[in-house]
Amino acid sequence: MLTAIKSFFSSELQGSDAGTSEHQQQLACAALLIEVAVVDQEFDASELKTLTGILEQKFGISAEECSTLITLAQAECEQATSMYQFTQLVNDSCTPENKFELIKGMWAIAYADGDLDKYEEYVVRKVSELIYVSHSDFIRAKLAARP
Repeated sequence: MLTAIKSFFSSELQGSDAGTSEHQQQLACAALLIEVAVVDQEFDASELKTLTGILEQKFGISAEECSTLITLAQAECEQATSMYQFTQLVNDSCTPENKFELIKGMWAIAYADGDLDKYEEYVVRKVSELIYVSHSDFIRAKLAARP
């Protein structure tokens, strides 16, 4: 099962040279959102609910598609050695507004369990830098996501 998921995800991420597909963008964004959720070693129900809501709203996908996307992204996160493969896809396929929304979503997940962990904040900051979100937009996203 894990091999099938990994194979599917790998083929989707590497895709064709014709450009980044919408599905590849969804997988990359979901993986980055999951990185925030799991970095503190506690992926609880409130973080999962927030993640699901963000993905369903951002991509307009059903609950079933969202569940599949989360499973695929979790598998890839476990296999990834860095966030580069995800941030590269985001840089190649997302507008500045999409990047802002991603960072805002990452903050929402970090705040979801009621405890902003220093590692969660580090991951959001690192991704923000890697996808070239300005510091002012980083702060604006943090304030917009704060409960």
